[in-house]
Amino acid sequence: MADAPIKFSPGINFRIALGVAVVADILQFAVIPLLGAASPADDFLDVVIGAFLTWLLGWHWEFAPSFLGKLVPGVDLVPFWTLAVANVYRKKKRLAVTEGLGQVEPEPQARNDS
Repeated sequence: MADAPIKFSPGINFRIALGVAVVADILQFAVIPLLGAASPADDFLDVVIGAFLTWLLGWHWEFAPSFLGKLVPGVDLVPFWTLAVANVYRKKKRLAVTEGLGQVEPEPQARNDS
């Protein structure tokens, strides 16, 4: 049983969060620049997305640079929200594997008394 891989399923919250983050980044990259460089819609979208992702996944420090980076003009070309959700997923997966390794019991060794 020690060789069994530890599986981590992202669950519906991560899937929704990743979908929302991708859509938000696409909007900020393709649609919102058409409204103007200093569009308040861009800032409003960042506040809404940050609040929604925090509600959905809980607070993670990855969301702070994403939010602050979006406030700098020209940095919207980086998909910060998608990268933040992917990083949260990576950390949760690593935590699940680490916790799972602590629960694995070693198989008993066969004694060779010959």
